Amino acid sequence: MNTTTPPLTGKLLIDTAMGSFLGDKRIRLLEAIHQHGSILQAAKAVPMAYKAAWDAVDDMNNVAPEPLVLRVTGGRHGGGTELTDFGRRLIAFYRALEQESQAALARLSGRLSQAGAPDVAEFRQVLRKLSMKTSARNQFGGPIGAIRCGPVESEVMLRLGPSLELTAIVTNESVQNLGLAEGREVMAFVKASSIVLLVGEAGTRVSARNQFRGVVQAIHHGPVNTEVTLDLPGGHHVLTAVVTDQSVARLGLAVGQPVSAIFKASSVFLVSTD
Repeated sequence: MNTTTPPLTGKLLIDTAMGSFLGDKRIRLLEAIHQHGSILQAAKAVPMAYKAAWDAVDDMNNVAPEPLVLRVTGGRHGGGTELTDFGRRLIAFYRALEQESQAALARLSGRLSQAGAPDVAEFRQVLRKLSMKTSARNQFGGPIGAIRCGPVESEVMLRLGPSLELTAIVTNESVQNLGLAEGREVMAFVKASSIVLLVGEAGTRVSARNQFRGVVQAIHHGPVNTEVTLDLPGGHHVLTAVVTDQSVARLGLAVGQPVSAIFKASSVFLVSTD
């Protein structure tokens, strides 16, 4: 009977100061974008759905300190997508780190095999539990610009860019538990269903703390609801809202249209990256 412990294998996931955002599949997507200059061809090469590819690109650009992918016009294919220099350097870093990671796993497998298979199985189970994901469509990373404490709750302002700020309301207890402080990097999550879209001139008075003016980048229709993605100022971040098909028709939403997105500070939840 063969009692040899199977070796540990794994795929590298990069965890930055602003959260986990880059793994094997996304790296292959970035490599395919660099090769084909087209998000459609890159999605086919991975393979993954076209919309899932765009969602991944938007998520990476939102979380990374610099854009990894840019939309271009008049490129190799008459327009499409291209990798930035930062994106190319990140791929090279990932592949080098991946080689070191696999070598480390091989050494660890050798040591664990001396303790027996049960230990390896136990470690695998723990790792699976730690691999959690969030259902929130929008995720952002950045440093805390300011914290304004009240009697029960605190207002936490996140700097997403030079002219882009996001505000969250959390309890004072959460501020202490998460160790929130000015300058600390955190992740902010917002459900797409929490976002309300307004069409018209900027400056509309609403009670919601977060108000962003953007341009409709894409509209994906579903059986009942529609997903609307906005390009935010600065060309780095995007915001996705889910609204009813009736709302899309009533607002006359179209790609390239200026739109305001609003959501309450209480709709934002924060995660410490340390």
